Amino acid sequence: MKPGYVLLPVFILIFGLSALFGATPLPLPAETGIAFNIRYFDKRIYYLEQDPVFIQITLTNNSPSPFRFKLADERAFSVDFDVRTSANRAVDAADILVRKRSQSQQVYFREISVETGESFSFVEDLRDFAALTQSGNYVIQARIYPELYQTIESSSGTAGIAPGRTIAAAGLPLESNRLALTIRPRLIPGPDGIPLELDVETNAVLVREKLPPDAVVSYLLTARQKSQWEKFFLYLDLEAMLARDAYRRRQWTAESEEGRQRMLMRYRQDLQNAVIDGDISLIPMDFTIERTAYNNQTGTVTVLELFRVGTYTERKRYTWYLEKKDDIWTIIDYSVVNLGTE
Repeated sequence: MKPGYVLLPVFILIFGLSALFGATPLPLPAETGIAFNIRYFDKRIYYLEQDPVFIQITLTNNSPSPFRFKLADERAFSVDFDVRTSANRAVDAADILVRKRSQSQQVYFREISVETGESFSFVEDLRDFAALTQSGNYVIQARIYPELYQTIESSSGTAGIAPGRTIAAAGLPLESNRLALTIRPRLIPGPDGIPLELDVETNAVLVREKLPPDAVVSYLLTARQKSQWEKFFLYLDLEAMLARDAYRRRQWTAESEEGRQRMLMRYRQDLQNAVIDGDISLIPMDFTIERTAYNNQTGTVTVLELFRVGTYTERKRYTWYLEKKDDIWTIIDYSVVNLGTE
């Protein structure tokens, strides 16, 4: 890989235009042996102005020769997304994308070489490319520009280009498969200020049920195995978990009600991203509930959890602490003992 840069906006020379509109068109990905595919990185239910829509982009070289392309550090100059409504209307570009492409700047890039039989993948947030401002159904398709995305505006029409149309100056892009996307309306806040979430499998609003402590812990661990974050957080008392740390507890006390809600949402996001309390976000390969003890108000559940670490299996004993409020058991704390590997 060789670093480099180009200066944008690029003023395309006459020979560049002739290459675009007079020469033989670039072959399609299928003809070159390059498979360009997209899929959801972590498929979930998506809402307006909520979590990012991560798309995994994969280039696979099925040709007999290495495939080389330039990948900009700022992906706006390598990747584009065509997002259309169910009525086939194009969705406007995100404001941040327009700003990035409209200013003069140095665009740094790497030269990527994908050998025969190999793949190269990276992940992008669709919201950085498309203005998803309305709920509804969409179809998305990605484009990648092997020689970077460089644009000019045609003001009078050039070589058959309609006036005012933005054209790519770096050759025809590779186009991916299409994905269906559904954006739902904004979430309704629940009684604790945290938005109510839907079950990905049933589309029903998730509601806490009167489960015994061991069933609550089993529900949480099973949800983590399936990467179902909406279920994972259902029986976690985020306020109690946050208050375990003395510094965060002092912050909580000093905050307004609005500030506390922001703290809860930030804490939840940090848990999901394993920024804090990394032990709770680990995905257990298997688990066994060893002991459950509880009275009318508090309870503990001891669980032996197994984790895959390379070729080894790591064993940890978790103790989950629960509290009963309004006949609902929720998790308020946990501790971990490492038992080694096998």
